Amino acid sequence: MSEDIVADSEKVQRAFQKRPHVSLRKRLILGFLAWFLFTLVLAVVSMVNLSQMANKLRFTEAIDRYTFEVQQARRFEKNYFLYQANLPDALDHVHNAQAVLDRERPNIEAVIGEGGLRNMEGHLRRYESLLGGLQTLDRSGNSRSMEEYADLEAGLRDNGALIVQEAEQLVDRERQAVSSMLAVTQRIPLAILLVLLGVIVFTGYLTRTQVLNPLERMMATTERIARGDFTPIKPVRKYHDEFSHLAVAMNTMMFQLAHRQDLLVRAHKLKAVGTLTAGIAHELNNPINNLMLTAATLEEDYPDIPDEDRLDMVKDMVAESERAQRIVRNLLDFARESTIQLEPLSPFHLVEETLRLASNQIKHANVKVQGEIDPNLPPVYGDFQQLTQVFLNLVLNALDAMPEGGTLTIAIRTTRGREQIEIDVTDTGIGMSEQVLASVFDPFFTTKPGAKGTGLGLSVSQGIIRQHGGDILVESAPGIGTTFTVHLPVAMVPAEIPETEVEEMEEDLEETLIE
Repeated sequence: MSEDIVADSEKVQRAFQKRPHVSLRKRLILGFLAWFLFTLVLAVVSMVNLSQMANKLRFTEAIDRYTFEVQQARRFEKNYFLYQANLPDALDHVHNAQAVLDRERPNIEAVIGEGGLRNMEGHLRRYESLLGGLQTLDRSGNSRSMEEYADLEAGLRDNGALIVQEAEQLVDRERQAVSSMLAVTQRIPLAILLVLLGVIVFTGYLTRTQVLNPLERMMATTERIARGDFTPIKPVRKYHDEFSHLAVAMNTMMFQLAHRQDLLVRAHKLKAVGTLTAGIAHELNNPINNLMLTAATLEEDYPDIPDEDRLDMVKDMVAESERAQRIVRNLLDFARESTIQLEPLSPFHLVEETLRLASNQIKHANVKVQGEIDPNLPPVYGDFQQLTQVFLNLVLNALDAMPEGGTLTIAIRTTRGREQIEIDVTDTGIGMSEQVLASVFDPFFTTKPGAKGTGLGLSVSQGIIRQHGGDILVESAPGIGTTFTVHLPVAMVPAEIPETEVEEMEEDLEETLIE
């Protein structure tokens, strides 16, 4: 695995850890606690308001009864001045008014206080005292008390009016207060509804930004992982929470997946190298045998061989040596470990190199190769070695599917939008059933007998193609053959192949096998 990927992954993980921890659980608890406190405050305010309203209502009822008794006393007071009667009845109602004050003392004090109650009692006692004086004067029958009688009458009228006026003012004031408190109480549900609406909107916003957006980001990441893109998730917030822990876990998972895929690629490459080596060993025997025969002939018959023939024999030995060297070099180039290097590549050259590597197996399998190349092929963007490994695996699988020989067709074309290159590898082999097709890309699934196959080739190939932003599909029918279609995105670099070179490329597909 590339050291840059490892360093980038470690850097991203450290960036998550440096963020201050603000958990989603704590934010939810604080939010519910704030809402509970707000509701509690409103409940307390409502309870206090209702309690005050109840006190004021009880106070109003008490003052109403008190006012009624005073007004009755004044009515009998007026009867006395008009008809000289009912004065004791006036005193009885004054006593009843005092009894109301005594009985409702707590309720009255709760509203006007102890000082206000003492003031009311003082006025009432003054009124009672004047009535008592009037009764005493009435019993004496002394005419000299007429002046005093007039003073008592004036005092009673003034004091009685003051008592009634004071009581009515208290009642009016408290009724206004009750009306105001009732209006406030009526507004509290509306305020709760408005605040609740704000809380709902704010909760929806928080749910969107704090929960749904991170979930969508994680879903997009899983889709990206499925396509073979293991780029680490980078932090976007100034703090870390449960989703940050999830991102760290997913980064670790992607790092391990990339590491496992790298191991699979290497294992598959070793298997491919082993397959190639078996064929190349046989291929090397030809030039080596020619070298040995020519050298032995040259050694035994050197004096009898003309100079021109000796020179031709030396040239043959050099040619056979170069042929052997070329075979070994191709094998080493394929097996050599290297980092991923993305660059614009010619699709034709990828296929050409693949056929050159598999040329010996193609000859011994008695398979004919033919090509169909679309004109004006744009380049693809990828790693030459890895893509060559993919096509080599497809070619070797096609050869295994044609044990009695057949035709291998390789078609290269662009899609209608010229956004992708399609490369078809078609054989006329035994084909595959629908059950086999459903599992053909599964790791360790193989239909090859014995230990000939590991079941990793197509799985690794699919991972490589998806890592390049493409895809690999398969169609097959028993007894007819199989077609693997590789889709690769084109490189954003203008490049076209002249039509005059298309026929040469098609011919080169076969000429590659003859060197």
